[in-house]
Amino acid sequence: VKFKMLKHDPCGLICLCFTYLAVAYADYAVVRWILIEMIGNSIWTSIHAVSFNSLIFLLLFAHWRAVFTDPGTVPFPARKLDFSDLHSGNRASSEQKEGWTVCLKCEIYRPPRAHHCRTCNRCIRKMDHHCPWINNCVGERNQKYFLQFLIYVGAVAFYAAGLVVYAWFGECRDCFIESISFQHRVDTTAVEQVKGDNSGRTRRPKMSHLADVCGKGHPILWLFPCVSVPEPLSYNNGTYEV
Repeated sequence: VKFKMLKHDPCGLICLCFTYLAVAYADYAVVRWILIEMIGNSIWTSIHAVSFNSLIFLLLFAHWRAVFTDPGTVPFPARKLDFSDLHSGNRASSEQKEGWTVCLKCEIYRPPRAHHCRTCNRCIRKMDHHCPWINNCVGERNQKYFLQFLIYVGAVAFYAAGLVVYAWFGECRDCFIESISFQHRVDTTAVEQVKGDNSGRTRRPKMSHLADVCGKGHPILWLFPCVSVPEPLSYNNGTYEV
């Protein structure tokens, strides 16, 4: 089977590029702004950098294999099949007796559990679905790589989240003064960070800052989107009230 390396699906091509950009940005953010800036000059920085990038490499390699591996395309026959007997019902083919079916779009006999993909316009053995994130079908021959890609994505996400928590709560004695100060500036908006505006913020425990954002209730309730947030401003008798 001559397998087309990349399918000309606009959505698939966009998702494919976005996947690599997202992974590249995640790698940059973790190494530059968490390991180097927040954890500091330590042997653990090198260990985490090697471990994290090893997972990134496995993620990208599994994704590459899922993209460029033929998912199990059913080949076209050397010549078109004669479906006259099938339509007349005079006799059934030997393929049908063994569970094979007919694809009226491809005009071929296809093995059991094969399905037609409207995006690829081909029948795929043990087709699960067409995934735009790999711009390919997930089928018999690349399902392993697709599952590995998902596993490594989860591992990278959990690893990055763990490093964020460690860098946030841990104390970096080897960091620069600016980095230590940055660890405590959790009450900073993106606009304030770009402008370098430090006014209006007070030095308080980190959990207090989180409570301002997520609500004053129990921290377990912060996981649910039903916790109250600060009340909006109101205008009363010429003054604003919170």
